[in-house]
Amino acid sequence: MSPAGRGLPGAAYLLAQYGLPLGVLLGCLAAARLPGPAALAVAAGAALLAAVAVRALCGRIRASSAERGCLSEQLVQSQKLAVLGELSSGIAHEINTPLAVIGQEAELLRADLQDLEPGPLRDRLARRLGSVETQVRRCGDITHGMLQLVRKSAPVCQPAALADLCEDMALLAEREARRRAVRIVRHYAPGMPEMLTDPPQFKQVVLNLLVNAVQAVPNGGRVDLAVRPGPPGWAEVEVRDDGPGIPEQNLSRIFNPFFTTKPPGQGTGLGLSVCLGIVDRLGGTLGAANAPGGGAVFTVRLPAAPNPSGPCPGKPSEVTP
Repeated sequence: MSPAGRGLPGAAYLLAQYGLPLGVLLGCLAAARLPGPAALAVAAGAALLAAVAVRALCGRIRASSAERGCLSEQLVQSQKLAVLGELSSGIAHEINTPLAVIGQEAELLRADLQDLEPGPLRDRLARRLGSVETQVRRCGDITHGMLQLVRKSAPVCQPAALADLCEDMALLAEREARRRAVRIVRHYAPGMPEMLTDPPQFKQVVLNLLVNAVQAVPNGGRVDLAVRPGPPGWAEVEVRDDGPGIPEQNLSRIFNPFFTTKPPGQGTGLGLSVCLGIVDRLGGTLGAANAPGGGAVFTVRLPAAPNPSGPCPGKPSEVTP
């Protein structure tokens, strides 16, 4: 590009930023040099430009104040989450010990139940013991999710076919899907090269997205799982469902720790937060949106490694949207 061409954007920027003040200044100078009526007309024009300039400046000040307030709130929230992360790790470890004891005692009680004569008492105790075991597992899921959220373990990457990893998780998710008469439809692009990733962590992300999608659709619904090339240097994994979608007010919050739209007792609010952390450590991105025809779409985008035997790839410097 020529120097003149490179200078055009700069000139446009200067004109947009300083055009009104410069116009007021030139108007005032011209009014001082012109005779009576002409000077009055130019002065009136300069005054009008000055009013417009002041109004524009006030608008910029209000926008800057609002942006500063938003950034301050985000900073406070980040500090709260950082403190929560430090506390949750210790709390989770402390809770895991009594949970393990309760779980072991429940197993022993389950064995002791076999010594009772069959009857209403045995059935009633079995139901209550089942409730205890269910809540112990739920507490264990919560503490496990908290530890996964704050743990910064480096991924151990190796070459793997994303379609094969996704298929393994689709087979697991189909157990829940069949119970709800939900179909999981695969769309695996042929000829995809192997990617450098951490298979266990990547599988955890895919399984979580699939289970969430299966639970989001009504009985008889459909979940689409796609693996395809993304923009240059990327590969994409997409999980799409035909459920009700994500309320607009929740789109910016669904990756927040402990945020969940599931009924009480059916979700910890940590799954998507953990998935986001895993994908970020793998050098990728995880996004959520509503499909035009209805339902939610989650897209995992991972960078392709230039050397399949090298270290885990980082995020490419440029991404084609």
